[in-house]
Amino acid sequence: MTKIDTSRPESVLPTPSHTVGPFYGYALPFPGGGDIAPVGHPETITVQGYVLDGEGGPLPDALVELWGPDPDGRLPRVDGSIRRDPATGGHLGRNGVEFTGWGRIQTDSNGHWYARTLRPGARGRSAPYLGVCVFARGLLMHLFTRIYLPGDDAALAADPLLAQVDEERRDTLIAVAEGNGTYRFDIRLQGEGETVFLEFR
Repeated sequence: MTKIDTSRPESVLPTPSHTVGPFYGYALPFPGGGDIAPVGHPETITVQGYVLDGEGGPLPDALVELWGPDPDGRLPRVDGSIRRDPATGGHLGRNGVEFTGWGRIQTDSNGHWYARTLRPGARGRSAPYLGVCVFARGLLMHLFTRIYLPGDDAALAADPLLAQVDEERRDTLIAVAEGNGTYRFDIRLQGEGETVFLEFR
């Protein structure tokens, strides 16, 4: 039996308890998680981007959840995001008809994610936005943020939450239009250009 000298940290091999977690890739992702808009809906938009660490490196095992109202600003109250076969318990996917306003997307090996959804309508005094929740390794608590879509400068200027954010950081909450109904929104977890994250009390 080999005896390990534990008095010197460099001689001790890491154990599973030294691994930074939690890990979300098991059981939480589901097929079609980013296909939030009903198939063929004329108001479908694509929101895509990368989840990046503090050094700008991609996170290949993060999860991004999106919530959003329909184009009229109404919150959906329908089921259908993760349907199960009642006989086998297997995954049936979305029904392709109902807009649930919710999706969960796992980043790929390059840290990229995308979702097809409907452009959210305004609710109250807020400019239209998508709610975002980020799960990633090393985060013991998930992070919340928002994705505001460009196009209505007056609404963005009047938004009560954006008004509380330092002007030089507001652009971390506003997606960039890429044309053809596509918007880019990168999520940087820390460091230079860190996304503004929200705290709920």
